[in-house]
Amino acid sequence: MSEIYVCLTFDFDAESAQIRQDEDPVRISKGQFAVQRGLGRILALLAKYEIKSTFFVCGWVAEKYPQHIEQISSADHEIAAHGYLHEYLDKLEFNEEIIVHEHTNQILEEMVGKIRGFRAPYWKLSQHTLTIISEMGFIYDSSLMDEDRPYVYSVPESPRNLVEFPVEWFLDDWVLFEQHQKTPNEVFEIWKAQFDALLEMEDLVENRKVLTLTCHPCCIGHAYRIKVLDRLIKYMKSKQAVFFKMADLASDYLL
Repeated sequence: MSEIYVCLTFDFDAESAQIRQDEDPVRISKGQFAVQRGLGRILALLAKYEIKSTFFVCGWVAEKYPQHIEQISSADHEIAAHGYLHEYLDKLEFNEEIIVHEHTNQILEEMVGKIRGFRAPYWKLSQHTLTIISEMGFIYDSSLMDEDRPYVYSVPESPRNLVEFPVEWFLDDWVLFEQHQKTPNEVFEIWKAQFDALLEMEDLVENRKVLTLTCHPCCIGHAYRIKVLDRLIKYMKSKQAVFFKMADLASDYLL
Protein backbone atom coordinates (compact mmCIF):
# COMPACT_ATOMS: atom_id res chain seq x y z
CA MET A 1 0.00 0.00 0.00
CA SER A 2 1.23 3.48 -0.84
CA GLU A 3 2.45 5.47 2.17
CA ILE A 4 0.70 8.68 3.11
CA TYR A 5 1.46 11.20 5.85
CA VAL A 6 -1.14 13.24 7.72
CA CYS A 7 -0.69 16.56 9.51
CA LEU A 8 -3.65 17.22 11.78
CA THR A 9 -3.39 20.90 12.67
CA PHE A 10 -5.43 23.09 14.98
CA ASP A 11 -5.70 26.89 14.99
CA PHE A 12 -6.11 27.79 18.66
CA ASP A 13 -7.57 31.27 18.22
CA ALA A 14 -10.00 31.23 21.16
CA GLU A 15 -11.76 34.61 21.21
CA SER A 16 -8.79 36.63 19.90
CA ALA A 17 -10.43 37.73 16.63
CA GLN A 18 -13.64 38.72 18.38
CA ILE A 19 -11.73 40.77 20.96
CA ARG A 20 -9.72 42.54 18.26
CA GLN A 21 -12.92 43.43 16.41
CA ASP A 22 -14.70 44.49 19.62
CA GLU A 23 -17.59 42.13 19.00
CA ASP A 24 -20.58 41.45 21.24
CA PRO A 25 -20.52 39.07 24.22
CA VAL A 26 -22.25 36.24 22.37
CA ARG A 27 -19.68 36.26 19.55
CA ILE A 28 -16.89 36.42 22.12
CA SER A 29 -18.36 33.46 23.95
CA LYS A 30 -18.33 31.43 20.73
CA GLY A 31 -14.56 31.79 20.60
CA GLN A 32 -14.33 30.88 24.27
CA PHE A 33 -15.87 27.49 23.53
CA ALA A 34 -12.41 26.53 22.31
CA VAL A 35 -11.09 27.00 25.84
CA GLN A 36 -14.05 25.75 27.84
CA ARG A 37 -14.65 22.54 25.92
CA GLY A 38 -13.12 22.21 22.44
CA LEU A 39 -9.43 21.95 23.28
CA GLY A 40 -9.97 19.27 25.93
CA ARG A 41 -11.91 17.10 23.52
CA ILE A 42 -9.22 17.44 20.87
CA LEU A 43 -6.39 16.56 23.25
CA ALA A 44 -8.35 13.52 24.48
CA LEU A 45 -8.95 12.35 20.91
CA LEU A 46 -5.29 12.74 19.96
CA ALA A 47 -4.25 10.85 23.08
CA LYS A 48 -6.72 8.06 22.25
CA TYR A 49 -4.97 7.43 18.94
CA GLU A 50 -1.45 8.36 20.17
CA ILE A 51 -1.18 11.13 17.57
CA LYS A 52 1.11 14.14 17.89
CA SER A 53 -0.14 17.30 16.24
CA THR A 54 0.62 20.97 15.56
CA PHE A 55 -1.30 23.79 17.23
CA PHE A 56 -1.07 27.28 15.72
CA VAL A 57 -1.49 29.67 18.62
CA CYS A 58 -2.06 33.43 18.78
CA GLY A 59 0.25 35.28 21.15
CA TRP A 60 -2.69 36.92 22.94
CA VAL A 61 -4.27 33.49 23.51
CA ALA A 62 -1.03 32.16 25.00
CA GLU A 63 -0.86 35.15 27.36
CA LYS A 64 -4.47 34.74 28.51
CA TYR A 65 -4.53 30.94 28.72
CA PRO A 66 -1.00 29.82 29.64
CA GLN A 67 -2.32 26.71 31.40
CA HIS A 68 -3.85 25.52 28.12
CA ILE A 69 -0.58 26.06 26.28
CA GLU A 70 1.06 23.95 28.96
CA GLN A 71 -1.54 21.24 28.38
CA ILE A 72 -0.75 21.17 24.68
CA SER A 73 3.01 21.26 25.11
CA SER A 74 3.15 18.73 27.95
CA ALA A 75 1.36 16.23 25.68
CA ASP A 76 4.28 16.64 23.24
CA HIS A 77 2.30 18.51 20.60
CA GLU A 78 3.97 21.29 18.64
CA ILE A 79 3.20 24.97 19.25
CA ALA A 80 3.51 27.22 16.18
CA ALA A 81 2.77 30.91 15.60
CA HIS A 82 -0.53 32.38 14.40
CA GLY A 83 -0.26 36.13 14.83
CA TYR A 84 -0.80 38.00 18.08
CA LEU A 85 -4.50 38.99 18.01
CA HIS A 86 -5.48 37.17 14.81
CA GLU A 87 -4.61 40.20 12.68
CA TYR A 88 -5.09 40.71 8.96
CA LEU A 89 -1.39 40.83 8.15
CA ASP A 90 -2.03 42.22 4.67
CA LYS A 91 -3.56 45.34 6.28
CA LEU A 92 -0.53 46.15 8.44
CA GLU A 93 2.38 48.45 7.71
CA PHE A 94 5.75 46.71 7.43
CA ASN A 95 6.98 47.79 10.87
CA GLU A 96 3.64 46.90 12.46
CA GLU A 97 3.83 43.41 11.05
CA ILE A 98 7.37 42.88 12.31
CA ILE A 99 6.20 43.84 15.82
CA VAL A 100 3.36 41.31 15.62
CA HIS A 101 5.70 38.47 14.66
CA GLU A 102 8.45 39.34 17.12
CA HIS A 103 6.05 39.88 20.03
CA THR A 104 4.21 36.63 19.38
CA ASN A 105 7.43 34.69 18.96
CA GLN A 106 8.80 36.03 22.24
CA ILE A 107 5.64 35.06 24.13
CA LEU A 108 5.53 31.54 22.73
CA GLU A 109 9.24 30.82 23.04
CA GLU A 110 9.26 31.87 26.70
CA MET A 111 6.58 29.22 27.27
CA VAL A 112 7.62 26.29 25.09
CA GLY A 113 11.00 26.98 23.50
CA LYS A 114 11.96 27.40 19.85
CA ILE A 115 9.08 28.09 17.45
CA ARG A 116 9.59 26.55 14.02
CA GLY A 117 6.38 27.22 12.07
CA PHE A 118 3.74 29.78 11.15
CA ARG A 119 0.25 29.99 9.74
CA ALA A 120 -1.27 33.33 8.76
CA PRO A 121 -4.57 34.31 10.39
CA TYR A 122 -7.33 34.11 7.78
CA TRP A 123 -4.60 32.72 5.46
CA LYS A 124 -3.79 36.30 4.48
CA LEU A 125 -0.13 37.17 3.95
CA SER A 126 1.47 40.49 3.17
CA GLN A 127 4.19 40.63 0.52
CA HIS A 128 6.70 40.67 3.40
CA THR A 129 5.36 37.93 5.67
CA LEU A 130 7.34 34.94 4.44
CA THR A 131 10.56 36.93 4.29
CA ILE A 132 10.03 38.16 7.86
CA ILE A 133 9.41 34.73 9.35
CA SER A 134 12.27 33.21 7.38
CA GLU A 135 14.67 35.82 8.74
CA MET A 136 13.36 35.02 12.24
CA GLY A 137 14.49 31.43 11.81
CA PHE A 138 11.19 29.70 11.10
CA ILE A 139 11.52 26.62 8.90
CA TYR A 140 7.96 26.28 7.56
CA ASP A 141 4.74 28.08 6.71
CA SER A 142 1.23 26.76 6.15
CA SER A 143 -0.77 29.48 4.39
CA LEU A 144 -0.53 29.08 0.60
CA MET A 145 -2.78 27.20 -1.82
CA ASP A 146 -0.63 26.57 -4.89
CA GLU A 147 0.00 22.83 -4.36
CA ASP A 148 -1.48 19.73 -2.77
CA ARG A 149 1.81 18.51 -1.32
CA PRO A 150 4.51 20.18 0.80
CA TYR A 151 7.43 21.73 -1.05
CA VAL A 152 10.50 23.87 -0.47
CA TYR A 153 9.71 27.54 -1.02
CA SER A 154 12.49 29.92 -2.06
CA VAL A 155 11.91 33.04 0.02
CA PRO A 156 12.37 36.34 -1.86
CA GLU A 157 15.25 38.46 -0.59
CA SER A 158 16.36 35.79 1.86
CA PRO A 159 19.09 33.14 1.73
CA ARG A 160 16.85 30.81 3.73
CA ASN A 161 14.17 28.48 2.42
CA LEU A 162 10.85 27.56 3.99
CA VAL A 163 8.90 24.35 3.69
CA GLU A 164 5.36 25.21 2.61
CA PHE A 165 2.49 23.01 3.78
CA PRO A 166 -0.33 24.10 1.45
CA VAL A 167 -3.87 24.52 2.76
CA GLU A 168 -7.31 24.55 1.18
CA TRP A 169 -10.77 25.82 2.03
CA PHE A 170 -12.36 22.38 1.69
CA LEU A 171 -9.86 20.99 4.20
CA ASP A 172 -10.86 23.60 6.81
CA ASP A 173 -13.52 22.67 9.37
CA TRP A 174 -14.66 26.28 9.81
CA VAL A 175 -15.49 26.70 6.13
CA LEU A 176 -17.42 23.44 5.87
CA PHE A 177 -19.22 23.42 9.20
CA GLU A 178 -19.72 27.11 10.01
CA GLN A 179 -19.90 28.83 6.64
CA HIS A 180 -21.54 26.13 4.52
CA GLN A 181 -23.32 24.20 7.29
CA LYS A 182 -22.32 20.82 5.88
CA THR A 183 -23.59 17.71 7.61
CA PRO A 184 -21.20 15.36 9.43
CA ASN A 185 -21.44 12.79 6.65
CA GLU A 186 -20.74 15.42 4.00
CA VAL A 187 -17.63 16.66 5.81
CA PHE A 188 -16.38 13.12 6.38
CA GLU A 189 -16.85 12.21 2.72
CA ILE A 190 -15.05 15.35 1.50
CA TRP A 191 -12.04 14.75 3.71
CA LYS A 192 -12.01 11.00 3.03
CA ALA A 193 -12.23 11.62 -0.72
CA GLN A 194 -9.15 13.87 -0.63
CA PHE A 195 -7.24 11.34 1.46
CA ASP A 196 -8.13 8.49 -0.90
CA ALA A 197 -7.30 10.56 -3.98
CA LEU A 198 -3.87 11.48 -2.63
CA LEU A 199 -3.17 7.80 -2.09
CA GLU A 200 -4.00 7.05 -5.72
CA MET A 201 -2.41 10.05 -7.47
CA GLU A 202 0.45 8.94 -9.71
CA ASP A 203 2.01 12.41 -9.91
CA LEU A 204 2.78 12.37 -6.17
CA VAL A 205 6.04 10.67 -5.23
CA GLU A 206 5.85 8.24 -2.34
CA ASN A 207 7.34 10.41 0.38
CA ARG A 208 5.41 13.51 -0.66
CA LYS A 209 1.83 12.34 -0.14
CA VAL A 210 0.70 14.54 2.73
CA LEU A 211 -2.82 15.45 3.83
CA THR A 212 -2.94 18.69 5.81
CA LEU A 213 -6.18 19.25 7.72
CA THR A 214 -6.99 22.58 9.38
CA CYS A 215 -9.33 22.53 12.38
CA HIS A 216 -10.34 24.95 15.13
CA PRO A 217 -11.13 23.92 18.72
CA CYS A 218 -14.15 26.24 18.75
CA CYS A 219 -15.50 24.46 15.66
CA ILE A 220 -14.42 20.82 15.51
CA GLY A 221 -14.69 20.60 19.31
CA HIS A 222 -18.48 20.50 19.26
CA ALA A 223 -19.85 17.08 20.19
CA TYR A 224 -21.15 15.87 16.83
CA ARG A 225 -18.18 17.34 14.96
CA ILE A 226 -15.44 15.73 17.05
CA LYS A 227 -17.09 12.41 16.16
CA VAL A 228 -16.38 13.18 12.48
CA LEU A 229 -12.69 13.65 13.22
CA ASP A 230 -12.63 10.47 15.30
CA ARG A 231 -14.19 8.54 12.41
CA LEU A 232 -11.73 10.03 9.92
CA ILE A 233 -8.68 9.22 12.05
CA LYS A 234 -9.87 5.65 12.47
CA TYR A 235 -10.29 5.33 8.71
CA MET A 236 -6.90 6.86 7.88
CA LYS A 237 -5.17 4.61 10.39
CA SER A 238 -6.80 1.60 8.72
CA LYS A 239 -4.96 2.70 5.57
CA GLN A 240 -1.63 2.88 7.47
CA ALA A 241 -1.43 6.67 7.45
CA VAL A 242 1.48 8.07 9.48
CA PHE A 243 0.77 11.19 11.54
CA PHE A 244 3.37 13.93 11.94
CA LYS A 245 3.95 17.22 13.68
CA MET A 246 4.74 19.75 10.95
CA ALA A 247 8.15 20.72 12.32
CA ASP A 248 9.30 17.10 12.22
CA LEU A 249 8.18 16.61 8.64
CA ALA A 250 9.59 19.98 7.57
CA SER A 251 13.02 19.04 8.89
CA ASP A 252 13.06 16.04 6.55
CA TYR A 253 12.23 18.23 3.56
CA LEU A 254 15.14 20.55 4.31
CA LEU A 255 17.75 17.77 4.50
